[in-house]
Amino acid sequence: MSNKGLDLPQPELSQHHHAGDVQAIPGGQITYLAPLPLSTGHPPLDMSKAVSELNNTWLDFGGGWPSVAVWQTITGGVCTIFLFCALVFPAISFALLPANMAIEVYGGFFWAGVIGSPVIFIISYLGYYSGMKRLKNSIPVRFHRQRREVCFTLTDTQEAVIVPWESLMAWVVEARGATQYGVQQQYGMGVGYAHPETGKWLKLEFMSAGLPLAISNWEAIRAYMDYEVHSLHELQDPHLPRGKDDPPWEGVHTLRNARRRMRERRANGEVGPIYTFFWYAYHVIELWNLPGYLTEWEAKRLMKSRPKLRPTEVEEWSKPLPKEQWAKPSEELVRLSAEVRRLRAENPLSSIEEIFSEAYRRQGVEA
Repeated sequence: MSNKGLDLPQPELSQHHHAGDVQAIPGGQITYLAPLPLSTGHPPLDMSKAVSELNNTWLDFGGGWPSVAVWQTITGGVCTIFLFCALVFPAISFALLPANMAIEVYGGFFWAGVIGSPVIFIISYLGYYSGMKRLKNSIPVRFHRQRREVCFTLTDTQEAVIVPWESLMAWVVEARGATQYGVQQQYGMGVGYAHPETGKWLKLEFMSAGLPLAISNWEAIRAYMDYEVHSLHELQDPHLPRGKDDPPWEGVHTLRNARRRMRERRANGEVGPIYTFFWYAYHVIELWNLPGYLTEWEAKRLMKSRPKLRPTEVEEWSKPLPKEQWAKPSEELVRLSAEVRRLRAENPLSSIEEIFSEAYRRQGVEA
């Protein structure tokens, strides 16, 4: 279940942890945010786009969608290479060289563009296809807030493991390490649970640009499970070109929203005519709406294939329940959550580790 390519320090599974625990590691520390899932006070934001879909019943974490920026890079890069070879370099050669030599140079550049552009496209697409293949085979972790349970589906055996929400372990990592490129700082967020039979990790982790963003990523899940947020729009970056009723994936609507925002910025005087010209020129070079259509096509293919990866019992488990059957938070969590809110109001500058530890102490809850 772990995110491939991630090389973050791992929590100690053999030890019992709770929200507020801090584990020292070489070059940094691991801070535990659950169990129990207490409010961190951070805004619920999914800046890493790890939340792929949600509705009134469940939230999928870790699936992801194809990005329109990838197709923009591919189409824009291919078209740019062709334009430089067919127009820019020949124009320079005609300006600097005799006519007969310039014609020969033009022919070389033209055929370099004709042959090189498809080659660059194929190489770029192979890299994209490899990433999409991993994405299509990934099964997100599903959070069912009406049941207050979490479902891990093992990709190799298709086994589904249902975990009580309040027993799930969550953590954020900040670590510093030396590489051949110098000292690098790493941040990440993870959720996990020990398999009840094998004792092996069931976990999912994501890199983050900073520690506050990693905590906000967890807070997005916690806030959803506690009915504090109800839509993907509430969790996403407010600066993204996204409408309130847009589908969870990117597509043509993403590009149209971006153009609408550009027109608004131009009308408000936030950007000048030169910036606007080059902005539109870039989007013309990357073939306008084509990257959006291609991204949307891939996203719809994912929508059809992902439900087939899950066992039938998971789809049945995912169905909504009558309101009278909704699970309630434990008394312990309710008391600790209320204490955390009081402590945060009294000491707004205290760290979450200090607040969580003090909440446990005041409530007399055994950590």
